[in-house]
Amino acid sequence: MQQPTQIINSRNNKIIASNAQVADNIIKRIIGLLGHEELNPGEALILRPCDSIHTFFMRFPIDVVFINRKNKVVKTISNLRPWRLSGICFFSYLCLELPVGTIARSNICSGDTITFFPPLA
Repeated sequence: MQQPTQIINSRNNKIIASNAQVADNIIKRIIGLLGHEELNPGEALILRPCDSIHTFFMRFPIDVVFINRKNKVVKTISNLRPWRLSGICFFSYLCLELPVGTIARSNICSGDTITFFPPLA
């Protein structure tokens, strides 16, 4: 099992997630959050590479943050409900799937720099 990743909003030093897992191969990205009942506070899934998502077959809504290769936020979606599409987010390299309310609680805005510990390889 891989070590959890911590995600921080560098603009305000707020912890976005303290227990994030990386889905960086086709199998992990396809499975994503399928089968999960919920995301608990502090949890996240990092999808890489990723420029769009869907919530088909999911059981709960999520907050979504698209990030470019320079770790800058390019788009946020709050409360994306099951059976929805995000649309394509051009210039996105990775996506964070987060518990609902995380974007507001962490005050995540377009242009924010996101830091990962340990850094993503």
